[in-house]
Amino acid sequence: MTDYDRRNGGFRGGYNNRKRRYKGKQTSASRRRYEEPLQVKIRKQLLGIAESPLKRSDEEIIGIAKILVDNYEDEQVKSLYLDLNMQLVVEQPLKIPFVAGVVLAINTQMPQLAQEVLERIVARLQEYLDQGAWREVKLVLRFLGCLQGILEGDGVFPMFEELFSRAVDLQTASSEDSLGLELVKIILFTLPYVMATAAERSKEHALAVLDKTDIIASTPHILYALVNPYSTNDVKEPQEPQSVIGLLQKQLQAEAEQEWKLACIPRPWNPMEGFNAADETSTKHSLPDVKIPSPVPTGPRSRLPEVYFSVYADQDIETVPPTSDIASSLVRDSLIDTINILDYNRNVTAKFLIDLDCYFAEDTFVKRATQFDKLRTIEDGRSTWKPEDVIVDAVFSQLLQLPNPEHKLVYYHSVLTEACKIAPAAVAPSLGRAIRWLYQNVETMDLELVYRFMDWFSHHLSNFGFTWKWTEWVDDVALPMVHPKKAFIVGALEKEIRLSFAARIRGTLPEPYRPLITEAKEEDTPPFKYNSDQTPYAEHAREIHRLLKIKALDTEFDAPINRIQETASSLGVKDPMVPSTDAYVTAVCYLGSKSLSHVLSQIERCKDRLLGIGTASETARRQIITSVMDYWSEKPGVGVNVIDKLLNYTILTPQSVVQWALGDQLGKGESLTLAHIYEVVASTVTKVTNRVRQIVIARNAPGLPPDQRSMLDETLEREREEMGRLFTLIEDALLGVAGGFNDGMAEGADQGGKGDATLRAWGSRWLRVMRRKRGVEEGWVLEMLAQPKEVMMQGFEDGVLNGSAAGVGV
Repeated sequence: MTDYDRRNGGFRGGYNNRKRRYKGKQTSASRRRYEEPLQVKIRKQLLGIAESPLKRSDEEIIGIAKILVDNYEDEQVKSLYLDLNMQLVVEQPLKIPFVAGVVLAINTQMPQLAQEVLERIVARLQEYLDQGAWREVKLVLRFLGCLQGILEGDGVFPMFEELFSRAVDLQTASSEDSLGLELVKIILFTLPYVMATAAERSKEHALAVLDKTDIIASTPHILYALVNPYSTNDVKEPQEPQSVIGLLQKQLQAEAEQEWKLACIPRPWNPMEGFNAADETSTKHSLPDVKIPSPVPTGPRSRLPEVYFSVYADQDIETVPPTSDIASSLVRDSLIDTINILDYNRNVTAKFLIDLDCYFAEDTFVKRATQFDKLRTIEDGRSTWKPEDVIVDAVFSQLLQLPNPEHKLVYYHSVLTEACKIAPAAVAPSLGRAIRWLYQNVETMDLELVYRFMDWFSHHLSNFGFTWKWTEWVDDVALPMVHPKKAFIVGALEKEIRLSFAARIRGTLPEPYRPLITEAKEEDTPPFKYNSDQTPYAEHAREIHRLLKIKALDTEFDAPINRIQETASSLGVKDPMVPSTDAYVTAVCYLGSKSLSHVLSQIERCKDRLLGIGTASETARRQIITSVMDYWSEKPGVGVNVIDKLLNYTILTPQSVVQWALGDQLGKGESLTLAHIYEVVASTVTKVTNRVRQIVIARNAPGLPPDQRSMLDETLEREREEMGRLFTLIEDALLGVAGGFNDGMAEGADQGGKGDATLRAWGSRWLRVMRRKRGVEEGWVLEMLAQPKEVMMQGFEDGVLNGSAAGVGV
């Protein structure tokens, strides 16, 4: 035992102690401190500028500027800085004032480096102008606006004059022009940053700019009704929608009257010790020449007027900037750009959003995660704006943008999910209040936005255990099925079941909701109705099922199908193919009910016979849809997916799907309240419109031979006609419901009653959505055909417009 203790140092652990002493001597004698290469250090400091609330931004700026000035002769360092400066401006808009602050600090010590920055940034600005990349133009001009104090003469104002001149030309040429509005918006969003840097020398120029832009900004645009987030029913809207550009014009005029306070804009150059970067005595630089193209390129994305939308409109305490304050526009604009630019990394996007308060002036927002009730105790005159509410508001403004957001809807879903994961205690309560506001306004919101909200709501709950305070809406369970709130609840639960399973969702609900999820929904596989002898044609249908199961030859199906048709003819059935099609398709669905891959396999094997059914009888073609949806009646989402696949196989046509949804199933209009009916129609329309868009893109491809372009033009003409007929078919069906004169309403006992009034409102909301889709698609095609062939569309993946399937399932 003694030997053991001695070997291991006894209870004192001598061996280990000697090892530690030896290691310590080696460390102090021979270890070298690792120093990061200068380029790495500068890169880290620039990328991390203003991100930490624990660091003073002015000290960060001075430190970065000193390193750059001291190492001006190092070409690698200078090249890294010039490139990174440009990237930060166009990729991280929230940091633009701080990046500009570095240039202002450099200018007091080494003006030649500041001049090189200007030359590099203006060269890139010219490229963006030539390309029609208007968001990048706006961000570069914002950066130059922050440098107005070191620019000679009028600085950026001559560019404002040229941009406004082009805007006037565009607006004069067409009352429906939106590009002119975009140019004026760029001017108005740049002006506050100019005034925050050099207000004294720019006041007269700023007032002159506002006098000119007022003509365009204050005139209601003819297309605003197209993007109004509220339906035009008699129900009072929760807030009057305002155009972004008109709102900004009013806010800037108010700021001019208050001597350009612009309290929310950070001014990191003001507190710097030892110099004043915006001093009139500092070195001034001439801005390199910039040529505004004429005619102005439209750019890669179609544009429509923008409406300011907020989900925190009716609160008794202001948790977001009111529309009377310019902060509502400036903060929203920076957030929207950040969200849409960084779509390739939702985690980074969410992190920037959570750190919002770092990028604006101190005291613009209350402390993060401040509880709503505690805002009441804040003294008058201090801000009650919650940063979490502001970021949630910004994301919803994009998620609920009409006609389409810039990216796929699921991207905005994921940003909110990541924000919740990063700061659950702060973001979750804000989301809760947003959900309540949206739910309270489902009667007045545009129908397409209601379904987008429904998709996001169910998707978001699926990421957080399907937990929600359903007791708050328990009184609405008793509402009739045609009521918009009851329809929302039923639709949301159906989408939750798709993302999980019925038994689990039932377990998350209070007792009054549980009848909405029947026991039949909990069955994994719906029963085969022809197993019952009480079902007509049961014997022959079971024979069809047996043949399908053993993968019999197609000719072997003729006998049972013919017997069904003969029996149906003897019973006086108008189209004997309808019952035989029902038996055949139901058997296909039953055999393929295990999974989507199973049903696709069955459809692939039966494709030829299914195609023949549609060719022989249009009624039987629609019976295919009826059979699929009847079989999946308890899980209509699965049926919608199967119909989508049948469309891909061209077994179904878009017209047959619309005739089934808005003809066979319409009744008095009750089907318009069902989420899966909207989904199947919207997804069908999207397939048709995307087909047209793909042809236009192919036609406009550079270098396309004339004979191929001619062939594509002929194809495009046919597809446009088909698209027009489809929209006409939809409108004709919806007009009957909206006007109260469809067959079902004429025969109903409640004609003119409250129930019919509700259905008419549903018809009007549907009609508004479909007319908007038609107008957007037809306008887009005309715009693309009028552009040079080399112009390609941004926001497309494999020819499909991002976000175009608005309201379609997650």
